[in-house]
Amino acid sequence: MQFTIKQIAHLLNGEIRGNEALTISNLAKIEQGKKGDISFLANQKYESFIYTTEASAVIVSRDFEPKKDISAALILVDNPYTAFTQLLEEYQKILNFSKKGIEQPSFSGSGTTFGEGIYQAAFSYVGANSIIGKNVKIYPQSYIGDNVTIGDNTLIYAGAKIYNNTVIGSNCVIHAGAIIGSDGFGFAPQEDGTYRTIPQLGNVIIEDNVSIGANTTIDCATMGSTIIRQGVKIDNLAQIAHNVEIGKNTVIAAQTGIAGSTIIGENCVIGGQVGFAGHISIANGTKIGAQSGVSKSIKKENTSITGTFAFDLNDYMRSSVIFRKLPELDKQIRELEKRLEDLMKEGAFTEV
Repeated sequence: MQFTIKQIAHLLNGEIRGNEALTISNLAKIEQGKKGDISFLANQKYESFIYTTEASAVIVSRDFEPKKDISAALILVDNPYTAFTQLLEEYQKILNFSKKGIEQPSFSGSGTTFGEGIYQAAFSYVGANSIIGKNVKIYPQSYIGDNVTIGDNTLIYAGAKIYNNTVIGSNCVIHAGAIIGSDGFGFAPQEDGTYRTIPQLGNVIIEDNVSIGANTTIDCATMGSTIIRQGVKIDNLAQIAHNVEIGKNTVIAAQTGIAGSTIIGENCVIGGQVGFAGHISIANGTKIGAQSGVSKSIKKENTSITGTFAFDLNDYMRSSVIFRKLPELDKQIRELEKRLEDLMKEGAFTEV
């Protein structure tokens, strides 16, 4: 697919310096650009490449002033990185949403409806009484259960499994191998040492513009709903337990595990391999470093935390008290050292 620089500049609300009629067929890094490619310059440490790149066009800031001649056409925008991201998004839509129709063999249950522009790949399964929106793309070996609702323009990649009664919004991406709506980890201990399974009767609700990474699992609620709010981005191999709620625009890196009934606020940033205890709440804007263990609620907004270790519980509790006081103890030691130094200068003491 080819587009002119003029068409791309119009999409990005940019100003052109150079030949607007040149055609673009690919996106590339500025140092690897070839004829027909478009790239961008957002970080000035890469500026030297703009003078040597063979790319046909480069997206730059409106205040960019070249120090040498540039062979590429320039598209001037307010924020080159954001503009190039927008271009990537549009390119991805062209690639991902070009497929249409229902391939065979595939299965759709009775009472299920499909919107316009649907793509259902071969070897995919859609259960009964489900509602599949417009322009939804369902890739091979995907399973969608009964009474599922999927909003417009959502992508269900190969091998994803979506259990009964799940609700997924519009413009979502469910990556390969993700499992949505599996049973929560609910078992009641019995007097004889065995465990009795607690039926998980709720569902999962995923709002609009959510991305779920490959092989991530989101469990259904015991009762009610596990809820992923709009704009949330979850990386690969994460575990979201039953009755968890994740606030809008929160991002979660790979291998994070969130135990049951925990509530994560809005606009949080959670690093990889973070572990959350159950039945706690995390305030809006919280930033959590990788491999942190979060065992208590965080009530103050826009807090940054990190750290994890495991040893004897009683020793840990005593050590944590001391650890929290280390800044205060350090201050006291420095004050005592200064006082001792002053006393020695005054002749009150002599060094041994």
